[in-house]
Formats: sequence, structure tokens, C-alpha cells
Amino acid sequence: MITAAAVSPSLDVTYVVEQLTGIQRPLEVHRVAGGKALNAARAAAALGSSVAAVAVLGGGAGTTVADLARADGVDLRVVDGGGLTRTCVSVLARSDDGLTEIYEHAAPVLPDAYSAFLDTLGDLLAGRPGWCLVSGSVPASLGADALVRLAAVVARAGVSLAVDSHGPALRGLLEDTSPDLLKVNRTEACEVLDLAVSTPLAAIVDALHVRTGGLVVVTDGIAGVRATDGSRTLHASLPGVVGAFPVGSGDSLLGALVRALDEGLDLSDALRLATAAGAANALVPGAARFDLPTLARLADGVILTDETG
Repeated sequence: MITAAAVSPSLDVTYVVEQLTGIQRPLEVHRVAGGKALNAARAAAALGSSVAAVAVLGGGAGTTVADLARADGVDLRVVDGGGLTRTCVSVLARSDDGLTEIYEHAAPVLPDAYSAFLDTLGDLLAGRPGWCLVSGSVPASLGADALVRLAAVVARAGVSLAVDSHGPALRGLLEDTSPDLLKVNRTEACEVLDLAVSTPLAAIVDALHVRTGGLVVVTDGIAGVRATDGSRTLHASLPGVVGAFPVGSGDSLLGALVRALDEGLDLSDALRLATAAGAANALVPGAARFDLPTLARLADGVILTDETG
């Protein structure tokens, strides 16, 4: 089972237009329950996992997000955050396949609302063994210890913790505890490690594993993904597969990875599925959307290299 904790969800809207100038009537409009946690939850549900989530939502946009998440097979509990849930917009211009992304800042979450969120999460996890997936930015209003408090709830439930975050909240978490799975991109990893972004990927992954002691997965765009659990170090790539809709690819990768680990798959098979899910997402509009037959075909083409030292 997979349970997602969504502190900063959003209504994600993708527009496909002819060009990014003047008045445009969209050729396509896609709306999904967004924010990284709900994106990853949707990906895991699409792959057949039993997925539940707790999300801080508010206003009409929050109601729409809740409806969309449930329609995608996510068993959602809502905590009222008081403020209006943000909207994040991606616009693809067909004239040059240029992608413009407009992301509102996460809505502030009041301390009482966060306490209610943690209580709801704890109650939900009590009946759901498996994994808790924590992904996305953390509102600054909650302070640098927000993920530490969340991790304590997960630990009390005896559930494995997967984290994909960044900034002060991630730094605070890694100073206090070690998630079972840490998935970040190159930039986020270098930020939390105080390393130059040009640092070799192998050194980045090794440094994070020393910090956490758990499974570490770092994505590096089209260069692929590197992962280590301390006993094996693997690199996965899918050359030649570059889609026009990369929004949500990292979330799709995380959702597929946790799905695979929850099912007991070997790290190599889990990384193969996750890499294919990220690539399949980029081929179609709408974050964490993918065609399952396409994903299966792409998985067969993933190049997996064992780089265990």
C-alpha cells in the first residue's frame, strides 16, 4: 500500500496553443490534481497500487483537486488549509514546442491546519502498511522542522518513508532522520549537500547515501538516473526518448519506483520501471499521465548499468 502526504498540492493545468503570443484559444486543456505528491500518487495508482492520500486543500480549486484525485483512483482525505489552493499552469506552443511553466507559490498552511494534517495522516497510516510518500515543497509558514514532524508520524506507524523535497525542510529532515528512500534531482541534491551543480553524479549519490544510509535516487535529466542502496549502485537511461511534456516526469518516476518497491521488486527492475514511467509521462500532456503499453515498451529499452564499486 502507498499513502501520499500532500502539504502543497495544486490544480495543475496544461494548455496546448499554436503560439505564445496574442490571444490564443487552446487546442487542448488538461487538468489534474497536482503538486508533486498527488502527481506521484496518481502514477502509482495508474500502475495498480492501492493509493490513499492526505492533502491540505482550500476553496473551489481545492474542491476540484479533490474530485480529480478521487477520479484517478486515489482514496483522498482532505484537511482544510483555509486559503485557496494554488494553480500551476504549463503552456506548450506548437509553433516551436516551447514550454512555459507558471507555478504559484505554495499557499501558507497555519500551524493548526498542519497539526490536523499530521493527525489525519497518522490515523490513515495506522491501517495502511507499506510506504508513505512525501513529495513537494513545504510552505515556509511551517518552518524548517515540518518534515521532521511528519517523519516522526510515519516512524510511529512503522511505515517506510519516501521523500522527494528540497530547501530548508529537506535540510532539516536530513539533519534529524534518514528516509528509507530519498529521490531528488541533481540541483536539489547539490543544494542540500552544498556542492557545485557540476559535481559528478557518482559523487553526489555517494554523498547522499553517506548522509542517509538508505536508498538514494538522483535524476539527471536526459543523462538518466543513478541509484544506490549501499550494496548496489545502478545507472539507468533511455537514450533518444525526449518528450515535449516533462512536467511530472520526476513524480511519475517516484510513483513507479515506490510502487515497484512496495511490490517487492528488485532494485534493478524497480529502476527500469521508474525510468520508463518518467519518459512515458513526457510524451503526453498532463502531469503524471502516461500510456501503459507505451510504458511497457519503453521499459524494455532502458539501459541499466551496474556500477557497484
